[in-house]
Amino acid sequence: MKIGHLEIFVKDPIASKDFYEKILGFTVTEIQHDKFVWMNLDDTQILLRPGKNDLRTDEYNNSNIGIVLYTDDVDRKKSELENRGLVFSGFDGSESCLTFKDPDGNWFQLVDPDHT
Repeated sequence: MKIGHLEIFVKDPIASKDFYEKILGFTVTEIQHDKFVWMNLDDTQILLRPGKNDLRTDEYNNSNIGIVLYTDDVDRKKSELENRGLVFSGFDGSESCLTFKDPDGNWFQLVDPDHT
């Protein structure tokens, strides 16, 4: 068994597409039925699909799930993402584990796996 893709529930997938594409650097691979947005980041495939996120939390460690993005240079990537408009929310456990949310409140973490 292996993971096929990740599904991220958002209010409006077409609107959320801009955040994932323009801020995080995902590539749109397909839009189905004008509401399901398939995207890739390297070998990882996600599907933005309509849904509600009633589990919004103010802190990363209180969420049900977090998506961790790896980089080999946290400071450089942090600066690059901030220049694209991303606002970081703090860190989780270590100052090298930066946290942020997408516009729908889904939590992410940016880390260098070799320096956590």
